[in-house]
Amino acid sequence: MSITAAILLALSGAAAVPPADYRARAPQDEVIYFVLPDRFENADPSNDRGGIAGDRLKTGYDPTAKGFYHGGDLKGLTKRLDYIQHLGATAIWLGPIFKNKAVQGSPGHESAGYHGYWITDFTQVDPHLGTNADMTAFVDAAHKRGMKVYMDIIINHTADVIQYRECAVGLPCPYRDRATYPYQRKGGVGGKAINPGFVGDGVQTAANFAKLTDTTYAYTPYVPAAERNVKVPAWLNDPIYYHNRGDTTFMNESSTMGDFSGLDDVMTENPRVVSGMIDIFGSWIDRFKVDGFRIDTARHVNPEFWAQFVPAMLTRAQANGIPNFHIFGEVSDHEVRPAVLAQHTIVDKLPAVLDFAFRQAVVETVAGTRGTDAFEALFDGDVLYAKGADTAAILPTFTGNHDDGRFATYVRKAFPQASDDEVLKRVLLSNAMLLTLRGVPTIYSGDEQGFVGDGNDQDAREDMFASKVAIYNDNRLLGTTKTTATESFGETNPLFREIAVLAKVRVGHPALTRGRTVIRSRSETPGLLAVSRFDPTTGAETLLAFNTSDKPITQAVQVETGSTRFTTLAGTCAPRAAAPGSVTLTLPAFGYAVCAAETR
Repeated sequence: MSITAAILLALSGAAAVPPADYRARAPQDEVIYFVLPDRFENADPSNDRGGIAGDRLKTGYDPTAKGFYHGGDLKGLTKRLDYIQHLGATAIWLGPIFKNKAVQGSPGHESAGYHGYWITDFTQVDPHLGTNADMTAFVDAAHKRGMKVYMDIIINHTADVIQYRECAVGLPCPYRDRATYPYQRKGGVGGKAINPGFVGDGVQTAANFAKLTDTTYAYTPYVPAAERNVKVPAWLNDPIYYHNRGDTTFMNESSTMGDFSGLDDVMTENPRVVSGMIDIFGSWIDRFKVDGFRIDTARHVNPEFWAQFVPAMLTRAQANGIPNFHIFGEVSDHEVRPAVLAQHTIVDKLPAVLDFAFRQAVVETVAGTRGTDAFEALFDGDVLYAKGADTAAILPTFTGNHDDGRFATYVRKAFPQASDDEVLKRVLLSNAMLLTLRGVPTIYSGDEQGFVGDGNDQDAREDMFASKVAIYNDNRLLGTTKTTATESFGETNPLFREIAVLAKVRVGHPALTRGRTVIRSRSETPGLLAVSRFDPTTGAETLLAFNTSDKPITQAVQVETGSTRFTTLAGTCAPRAAAPGSVTLTLPAFGYAVCAAETR
C-alpha cells in the first residue's frame, strides 16, 4: 500500500475522547501548532502599518519584502481556528505578539520587527497584529474549542535602543568581559574607581545592586533622545538594568551577558529585573489565561533567574485555574546530544526545553544518511533530564522551525537529485516520527502545505495568506502544483491529510502520548527503526516502525509475547505475530507503520 493511501485509512481505533476540560490535559497530551501571526492570515488590513505614518522604514510594512511586516494579525488567527483544528492541533504556540520596534538596522540593512523579538512594550499587543482586546478574543475562541494557547516570551533582551559612545550606531560592538572591564573601574582595569561597595553580579541582592550606579565600566551607554521613554514598563528605559558589554560571541560569559546583534541584553542578575519580569509575564497569565510559555533564548539567561521566575509563573497559573501550565525553553543546539539540553532542566530548573536533539536525529537520518541508531543516542539520553523519562515526555519535538528552516528544505539540499515524490515521502516519514514518538509534536505553520523555503530565518517565514514576496512565490511546493502566491488553507495536500490522521491517532492512544519507549530495532546504516510504546494504564503495546532507506524492508521485530494480534493504525501491519514475541514487518522505501496490539 502506498504511503498516501495508507494515511487515508479509516481509523476506528482512534475513538478515545480527550478530557472535556482542556485544562485537565497534561502537556504531553497536546499536538502543538506554531505560527508567526504576521505571516498567517490578514483579517484586518487597517492595522497593517501599526498606526504609524510614513514609508516602510517608518511603518515596517512592506508585503513584498521578506524582512518586513506583511499584514497578518490576531483576527486572522481567530478566523482560521477551524483550519488549525481540522489539522489536529490541540494547542497553538503563538510567536511573540508584544509591541516591537517597527524597524531597526544600519542604513541599507534595515528590517522590521514582524517576528516579535524586538520588544519595546512588554504590556501590549503590537499594533501591527491588533489590540489586547483581539488577544482576549483569540484566546477565548481557542479555549471554547478546547484548544490551548502558548505565548512566546522574551526575557533575555529588548529591542536595540541603548547605544554605546564608542561604537557607531547599528554596527557591531565587540564584547568586553568582566576581567578586563570590571564593574568597579571606568572603561577597563586602568580606569578610575566607580561603583564603590558593589561586589559583583554573583551576589544577587537588592542591597548589593543598589551600589551599581555607574554604567560606564565597559562602554558608555546612552539612549537616543527620541527613544528615552519608548520602553514599557518604564524601569526598562534605564541602562542600569542591562549588561552594556557589547555583542555576544555566544561563548563563555558573553553567552549570558552579550547583546544579540545589538539587542539590549537585560541584566537578569538584578533583583529588580527579576521582580519586574515576574510582574510583566504574570500579568499576561492574569489577563488572558494563557496556558503556557515558550521562552526564547533561555540558555542565554543566568540559571538563578529561572529558579525564581519559573515557580512564580506556575504559582500564578495555579491561581488562575491553570493546573498544567507548560513552560519550555529554547536551548538551540544542532547535535544529537541530549545532555546539552538536559542540563537546563537541572541547573536552570526549566520544566522542559525544545527538543533540538530530536530534530537533529530526524534531520540526520531522514534528511541525511546516518543510521537509525541516532535515535538510540537520543532516547538513551532521556534519563539525563531532571525527571528522566517524565521530563522527556513533555519536551516539544519538531522537525523544522522559523529559525533553523523547514525540514523539506533540508531534504532538498541533502538529496538535490531526488524526485519530488521521494522528497515528499521523506517528509511524510519525518511527520510520522514526530507524531508518534515520545515528546510533544510541534508542527510549524506551512509544513502541512508543503512549503519548501530557500533556507533558514527569513527564508523560512512564508505567508499562509496570498504572498507578494517573489522569493517565496517561486518555491516549488510539495504535494501540490500551487504556489504561495495564493492562500494556503486547503485541506487536500497529502501532508495536511497525513498530519490530521496521525494527530487523531496520537491523541486517541495513551501509549503514544504518555507511553514509555522501548527500542526494538535500529541500524548503523539507513534502514529500520522499530519502537514499542506502552499504554501506561493497560500495558497494551503499540509498535512503531520506520524505514529510512530507499529500499523496501522485510524484517522480524521483537514484541511482547502477549502481543499476538495487531490492528493497523497507519501503514500496513501484520495481522498476527509470526511466533510468540516476534512479528514480521514489511515496509516500502521511506514507509512507516503504526500497529496496535490487541489486549485480551
